[in-house]
Amino acid sequence: MMNKPHLKELTAYDRTTHHAIQRLMDQLTPSPVMLSEELLRALIADPSSHLYLLEEEGSIVGMLTLGIYLSPTGSKGWIEDVVVDSEARGRGYGKLLVEHAIAEARRAGVGQLMLTSNPRRVAANHLYQQMGFQRKETNCYRMELQATEQKGN
Repeated sequence: MMNKPHLKELTAYDRTTHHAIQRLMDQLTPSPVMLSEELLRALIADPSSHLYLLEEEGSIVGMLTLGIYLSPTGSKGWIEDVVVDSEARGRGYGKLLVEHAIAEARRAGVGQLMLTSNPRRVAANHLYQQMGFQRKETNCYRMELQATEQKGN
């Protein structure tokens, strides 16, 4: 019998966890993103960023980042970098991660919770809509201000 999956916020750096997160990052995007130790430590220390990890049988099988910030229109939250290990998909872990982020955002008093998802991620988009997220008709723009490869590993 498998143990129930366990969710936790990453609050301290360790190399083993760093490698597990990098393995998930490699599955998240086709463009390689190297997560440096410096960047991971900064993310852990940032009070507006919350990196949640999902563990099963002692292994990290999923992650999600919740960013919370204030703007003149109120408290906002963004869900970023949702990924479940390819070996653990189909077990409801994506939903578990998002439900956790929603609960944490509510606890923090967030008024609006947002996320983006590539239209090609059909299952993920279906999940988000099923969970109550509404597709917003807006243009999303991005400007790269620095190289995505992080040094310092």
